[in-house]
Amino acid sequence: MSLSTARSFLSEAGYGEQELDANSALMELDKGLRSCKLGEQCEAVVLFPKLFQKYPFPILINSAFLKLADIFRLGNNFLRLCVLKVTQQSEKHLEKILNVDEFVKRVFSVIHSNDPVARAITLRMLGSLASIIPERKNAHHSIRQSLDSHDNVEVEAAIFAAASFSSQSKDFAAGICNKISTMIQGLDTPVELKLKLIPMLQHMHHDAALASSSRELLQELVTSYPSTPMVIVTLHTFTQLATSSLIDIPKQIDLLLQYLKEDPRKAVKRLSIQDLKLLAKKAPHMWTRKNIQTLCECALRTPYSSLKLGMVSVLSTLSETIAIKQYFILTPGEPLPAPHLTDLVKLAQECCYHSNLAVAAHGITVLANIAISCPEKDFVQLEQDTVTGMESLLLLCSQDDSTSAQATLKTALASLVRMLRGRTHLSQACVEFLLAQLHYACDPARIAICHALAAIATQLPVLGESMLGDLVALYRSVDKQQELLVSLATVVFVASQSSLSGEVTAVIRQQLEAAANGWTVYRIARQASRMGCHEFSSELYQSLRTRVASEHFYFWLNSLMEFSRAEHCLSGLADGDGSATLAAITEALEAYQKGFASLTAASTPLSPLAFQCEFVKLRMDMLQALAQLICTCNSLKTSPPPAIATTVALSSGNELQRCGRISLQMKLSMDEFRSLAGRYADLYQSSFDADSATLRNVELYPATLRDKMVFQDFGTLGSVQAESKYERKMVAVFNLVLEEVDSLSRKHPPVSYLHTGCLCDAVIALLKVPLSFQRYFFQKLQSTSIKLALSPSPRTPNEPIPVQNSQQLALKVEGVVQHGSTPGLFRKIQSLCLNVSSTLQSKSGPDFKVPLDSKTNEIVQRVEPHNDYFSTQFLLNFSIVGSHGVTVEASVVDDSGIEWKTGPRSTVAVKSLEDPYSQQLRHQLQLQQQGGAQAVQRNTSTRFQ
Repeated sequence: MSLSTARSFLSEAGYGEQELDANSALMELDKGLRSCKLGEQCEAVVLFPKLFQKYPFPILINSAFLKLADIFRLGNNFLRLCVLKVTQQSEKHLEKILNVDEFVKRVFSVIHSNDPVARAITLRMLGSLASIIPERKNAHHSIRQSLDSHDNVEVEAAIFAAASFSSQSKDFAAGICNKISTMIQGLDTPVELKLKLIPMLQHMHHDAALASSSRELLQELVTSYPSTPMVIVTLHTFTQLATSSLIDIPKQIDLLLQYLKEDPRKAVKRLSIQDLKLLAKKAPHMWTRKNIQTLCECALRTPYSSLKLGMVSVLSTLSETIAIKQYFILTPGEPLPAPHLTDLVKLAQECCYHSNLAVAAHGITVLANIAISCPEKDFVQLEQDTVTGMESLLLLCSQDDSTSAQATLKTALASLVRMLRGRTHLSQACVEFLLAQLHYACDPARIAICHALAAIATQLPVLGESMLGDLVALYRSVDKQQELLVSLATVVFVASQSSLSGEVTAVIRQQLEAAANGWTVYRIARQASRMGCHEFSSELYQSLRTRVASEHFYFWLNSLMEFSRAEHCLSGLADGDGSATLAAITEALEAYQKGFASLTAASTPLSPLAFQCEFVKLRMDMLQALAQLICTCNSLKTSPPPAIATTVALSSGNELQRCGRISLQMKLSMDEFRSLAGRYADLYQSSFDADSATLRNVELYPATLRDKMVFQDFGTLGSVQAESKYERKMVAVFNLVLEEVDSLSRKHPPVSYLHTGCLCDAVIALLKVPLSFQRYFFQKLQSTSIKLALSPSPRTPNEPIPVQNSQQLALKVEGVVQHGSTPGLFRKIQSLCLNVSSTLQSKSGPDFKVPLDSKTNEIVQRVEPHNDYFSTQFLLNFSIVGSHGVTVEASVVDDSGIEWKTGPRSTVAVKSLEDPYSQQLRHQLQLQQQGGAQAVQRNTSTRFQ
């Protein structure tokens, strides 16, 4: 395998290769490192980050970095620079280096070179390694010496290394602070060098005394050197030091506001605004009403649009936090004017109609956040002003297709959606305004407006069928705008309260045939499945099956078509018709079985479709459970309670015996629903990467199934928060059913025909709600996987690990957390819960009773990953001689403390062997017993001779 082969191997290999493949890739890269050609050496060096990404375990990373250290020690400056770049790119893997001393020793040897460039690269290398060698005194000494060098390249590298070590080491920061202060204040230090030295003071935050002395020095510098570059660098270092030390943030806010208010230089004002925005994000709770008032006064007074934009953006950031409530809190001894008379509201209202669209967007955001956060009674007029400002801005931006106008439009629409979530009484008028704007807006604006309409409609049922006429007419006018076709179709699906009419589907189908590509048709079909329009989605999936190039895609589309057909079979049920309902469920289950077979064929090792398969299984089992419940209810008519049922109930003491055999069937149905609720809960716990809407949908089933268990535990679903049309319908049906059952239980003793009829009606009402296939069924926006490595590991997969029964096995569990393109989009990993258990599979020792606690090991341990890597050890006891199976299962704990059963599960076989000394004692005991038995036998034989 050549170097090019290794390159393709690293770029195409997946995460599931064996360790042998990793060693092969490392060997090929090592061949490139030992090549006589400089180009091949450099190419091998730059391939190491891909190797670390594919195989992020310490053994390989340690070997690789030692090889890179040799290249750094023996190579030229260009190779050293390549190694430096690789080290900086692989920063999160540095802690996995096992032989840190040897690695640093090879790198540090270059610091004694006569070449200042080599020394400079070495200093930068040491600075990049500061996280793993923060207290190395030889590195500290070399950095101090290099700060006095006469070579500018070496001095700049020393400054970089000093900043890196100062951020990691308290001792180094305390020791270097005086030297840095002397160099900054020295007259022989050039100004350019001072500008590079000053930012080092932001790392002097390890204790209060060091931070205080650094702040005094910066205060002296900002007054002694009034030039623009010095003031800018010093103020920014001031801010960074305050955010790290946390004790001087109020003083820093006052200082920045002072420069913003008094300094005439625009560059200094811009820097002040930039740092104020940083402090608004880091510590909004430390902003006082006086600070916000000063910022408002500066914004009202400034004639420059760019500065006003920056100040309003700071206020926009603050308006999303608790600082906005503090502004409107009445302080003792200070009169608070009416809300619409405050400078903040005046500024926001003025900005809403500003000629600069970005300023207007921030003004709208501030007004909307004030209207959301503050009490309604004081802000009725402000709500109307906010809506008026939004409408004027939307009217202006919707007809302008420039980038700035569209960005402003999206900001205004996001503020509108957020405000309507808390001010629902404004939603109807705003939706009508947005629908009217769709006819006159440009195409990019129409897409954004459609997204806003769909977001509002998922929160509130504000889109009705009376609006379908305008939407369908607008859909006819769309000309090959793919995104607009999808967005408008989504709004049409939301507006269709019951089902799509033939006219609407004909218009959409005609437009798709004329203007849409295959991907657009699939996206619209996916939206139809999410909104419950299954008849239309099945037609679209059927048309797409033959337009894909992969067999797996064909089976995927075929399964979606069958699922949509199955749900469509349940859409036309009539109330009170149990036999027709059973026939519809049978037909739906048949289609589901066909779809499940196709779904299984569509899965691949890289895309196993585990969530989809389990979700469909649960849906099929739920339909079967509902059909069984209908049959159970009908059995009261075909097999009523016998005449002696009352006598049997009195003699047995079980009141349910009065109902006859239906009581046993109801208990079986109850157990089945309880099992389904548990399985839905398990699916919820295994869906760590699912979006919140999908999780709410899955959570709806266990919450409702537990409350629907026939005649017990009545109550409404107050704990389930409905945020979509499907969820609202489901919760409404369940609450209605529970109320009816509760009313019947008070009026009539169970079980009567009224109760069974109510249950049959409940099943039909549930089935009439179209199932919503949520986003996670089609699309995974967040991807998280865990890879485990166990040591000791067997040489071959089926070979057990030998261990003596008198000793304990130290099982080391290492793992890496692997993310997709958007890590932490919905939830982040805080820690991992590792569960190690062992079971006795076969016993090869003497046959005697063994205590139960000696047969198994059960240990649970939590570990926090650092840079997506974790490692821990377990001590396992195998006192019983025989074969044992050890299972390691990982689960994820998110930042809210919720545990998710994500896996993976790894197993290893262990063979417990008898200790040699114990074995020798046992053999001696056996020989003694055999000798004693033979002696007794001889005595017995001589007695009878």
